[in-house]
Amino acid sequence: MVRGKTQMKRIENETSRQVTFSKRRNGLLKKAFELSVLCDAEVALIIFSTRGRLYEFSSSRCSSINKTVERYQRKIEDLGVSNKGIHENTQHLKEVDMSMAKKIEHLEDSRRKLLGDELDKCSIDELQQLENQLERSLDKIRATKNQLFRKRIEKLKEEEKCLLEVNKRLREQDVEFATKKEGEEVETELFIGRPERRMPLKLKPTTYSAHAYIA
Repeated sequence: MVRGKTQMKRIENETSRQVTFSKRRNGLLKKAFELSVLCDAEVALIIFSTRGRLYEFSSSRCSSINKTVERYQRKIEDLGVSNKGIHENTQHLKEVDMSMAKKIEHLEDSRRKLLGDELDKCSIDELQQLENQLERSLDKIRATKNQLFRKRIEKLKEEEKCLLEVNKRLREQDVEFATKKEGEEVETELFIGRPERRMPLKLKPTTYSAHAYIA
């Protein structure tokens, strides 16, 4: 015979309700025992009947169910503290997010005004503050630009100085080379007579060499 699916509602018949309670209680206690043995889990089960009778099971052989209940209470307290900390941290992050959103909105508004947009919504004091801010920014920009110019000029002067030193050394080398060249003796051949009968006559001038032909 196929058993029908039991409807999940209160059994009105008291006798049937008591029989069902007894069967399912024993089955639940058996399942708790199997879970503790098979999975090495700490299991505590407490059951009160409609008449107030207590049924309990504890997987701890050396202690009563109170140990498991105390452990459960400590865990709940720790979770409560942890949840409170998470809630406080979440609230703090929300406040920081709102503050950052306001700062970003303020910066965007300032940027638009610096670009000359939406100035018709500004008061005279706001426009004066905006003008002062722009003047301070221009002063900083000019100071930075002048500093860069000075650095560039100093660098060019250093390069010019190096080039002048190189040019000076090259001129000194040219003068030294020319002086050395002038001091050398160079032989000069002087030919007398017709080309087919000319006789060389060696001379020693002081500065340059040449060939002279006399027919």
